[in-house]
Amino acid sequence: MTTTDVAPRGAGLDGVARQGFANLAGVALAAVAGFGLNVVVTRGWSVREAGMFFAATSAFMIAATAARLGTDVGTVYFVSRHRTLDQRERIRGTILVGLLPVLAVGTLLGVAGWLAAPALAELTMPGAGPDAVTALRILLVFVPFAALNDYALAACRGFGQMRPLLTVERLGRTLVQFVAVAVAAWLGLSATTALPLAWAVPYLLAAAVALAWLSRLVDRAGRQVTRPVPAGELAGPFWRFTGPRALSGLAAIVVQRLDIVLLSALRGPADAAVYTAATRFLALGQLSGVALSSTVQHRLAAAFARDDKEEARQLYQTATGWLVLLSWPAYLLFAAFAEPMLALFGPGYDSGRRVVVLLALTMLVATGCGMVDMVLNMAGRTAWTFYNAMAGTALNVVANVALIPGYGILGAAVAWTVSILVTNLVPLTQLWWSLRLHPFGRGTRTAAALAVATLGLPLGAASLFDAGLPVLTLVAVAGTAAYVAGAARWRRTLNLDALRALRRGRNRAATAPDARS
Repeated sequence: MTTTDVAPRGAGLDGVARQGFANLAGVALAAVAGFGLNVVVTRGWSVREAGMFFAATSAFMIAATAARLGTDVGTVYFVSRHRTLDQRERIRGTILVGLLPVLAVGTLLGVAGWLAAPALAELTMPGAGPDAVTALRILLVFVPFAALNDYALAACRGFGQMRPLLTVERLGRTLVQFVAVAVAAWLGLSATTALPLAWAVPYLLAAAVALAWLSRLVDRAGRQVTRPVPAGELAGPFWRFTGPRALSGLAAIVVQRLDIVLLSALRGPADAAVYTAATRFLALGQLSGVALSSTVQHRLAAAFARDDKEEARQLYQTATGWLVLLSWPAYLLFAAFAEPMLALFGPGYDSGRRVVVLLALTMLVATGCGMVDMVLNMAGRTAWTFYNAMAGTALNVVANVALIPGYGILGAAVAWTVSILVTNLVPLTQLWWSLRLHPFGRGTRTAAALAVATLGLPLGAASLFDAGLPVLTLVAVAGTAAYVAGAARWRRTLNLDALRALRRGRNRAATAPDARS
């Protein structure tokens, strides 16, 4: 093992803070653009057309995740290990072992989707007619490009590089997608062809840039390698680790998207549109988790590769404390201001208020567990995450089928709540039982208590007594000010001093290659 591949332990939290802040900014911009895109769709087209589009994009996301085959986890895990253990001769083969199946399966699903589009449209959007078939076909053609984009950017993270994810995905693809959809809405173009094209073409552009970036990183890593390990010798270990994640990753996206498809099929596109709008607030709340997970993932893989459980514990608990600190205020505010926020989508969407409140409160539990699924994966327990995901998906599907016909969007929200709780609390128990790791450090406990005291209790009391919007706003502003003051007061307990790394020059950061952006 060479010292050039292993960052000193003291650099760990500084590197996480530096990369996490940059990634958080990128994810925030992407989340706002994604939220804005949904507002543009709901206001630019009818509720029925918006529901049809959301159901079709949900089918696209499920197919793209299936095509990815869990390699977004496998490549980060193995490339990080190869770099940490100075096994650069294995990197190129590992990349190819994942890349070629993703390309093949993505192409196969795109072709199969084109052929099966009439049956899929009739099943998921009954009565929508040829319009739904056309929209589905346009979207599913781009499935291989979305899968390749995700694969390439995940592989770049294995090299400790966050800049590709930030520039290509967070900023590039998301913003181009938003602008394209906004132009289509402004020009009054068709929801059947123009809208799906505006939404899907940016995946093609992003995939081309991401693959070029990955190729450059692989070439750089192989410059001093004389005898690279053939890909065939690496396929077994790679797919034994990644295979379970392929199904668990698919299960996760099914839980997130299948309810929209089922709502469209069982209750109609209008209910699917309202539910999609109501659940978009979760994406804004999840931005901190996405940012921190992307930043911490390769560091945890390296820590487990060195069998350094103390560093893994420190990373897990610190990241969870930051996650609670950033996300709990957002979810509490979403629950309190659900009704006025839904008004952003236009008339007819206010019926999603109870969905927002239920899921926002559920996400307090989920974020309090931290990135538990990712920690299990980086510890090599992908089989466990597979079984957890299968259980959560089975519960979700059964609950959706049972509850949606009678309770509509609220039934779908209850089904998602059940799966969220199962897929967080069960792996949390497994992580403690197997590795004695848990997320409830001093930072996590402090952040949670601070959020409840300054925002949760005051906003809950105001809502209980049916306070008007001006009173809620005053309570929220005062609570937010108290929250910020409390975070500053307990900044050391919350490990916020690590953010001082942001003021350090890049030359100092270069002493720890794993912390490079």
